[in-house]
Amino acid sequence: MDVSLIQPGLSQTDFSFIALFLHADIVVKAVMGLLVFSSVWSWAIIVERQLSFMGLSSKAKKFEKTFWAGRSLDEMFEQVGKKPNDPMARVFISAMREWKESRGSGGSDLQIITLKERIDRVMALRVSRELSKAERGLGILASIGSASPFIGLFGTVWGIMNSFRAIAASHDSSLAVVAPGIAEALFATALGLLAAIPAVVFYNKFASDTMRYATRLEGFADELSAIFSRRIAGGKA
Repeated sequence: MDVSLIQPGLSQTDFSFIALFLHADIVVKAVMGLLVFSSVWSWAIIVERQLSFMGLSSKAKKFEKTFWAGRSLDEMFEQVGKKPNDPMARVFISAMREWKESRGSGGSDLQIITLKERIDRVMALRVSRELSKAERGLGILASIGSASPFIGLFGTVWGIMNSFRAIAASHDSSLAVVAPGIAEALFATALGLLAAIPAVVFYNKFASDTMRYATRLEGFADELSAIFSRRIAGGKA
């Protein structure tokens, strides 16, 4: 049996990527398609996250420069209160709103302690929410990075099985018989690695970026908490 009859119209000597895909059976095609989709998806996340972290860093630097320029908290609140456009500003606004809403309350020691705890709790909650946004998409990168090699390996095994079936059908173990199936198998492996490697590399990068930004955001919240502590202790609540 001539193996070329299995896929009429396709040359067994054509090993271009398109030809390898067209030669493959439905299972290997599905594997290849899934890996290509995963690769495109991961790159879309990578580009979006990279631009996002660049924007976060730029906005944080700009806000910190404005915040430590000597303006009062009330002036800062009036300036950024309507449209807080970055996480650090939103942490500040959440704390200031809690502060302003509590200014009319009495000044007993218990109320002062409660106000301090409420401000810290509001800031901690806002920091947690902002970090959750910063981590968006990292779980998908981790999944693609860990699963893609195994999906590619499945396609590899299936392609090699096809080669053995071709040998059995043609009773011929020449390279011309086994080469197409082996080439499809190796192509599936390559696609798995192509999807996995960038996903793993950029997942680690973004995880590190998130940790650095978390330290920066939590540090600002601690500094702001100290400012409110001095205000409260000074009887300005």
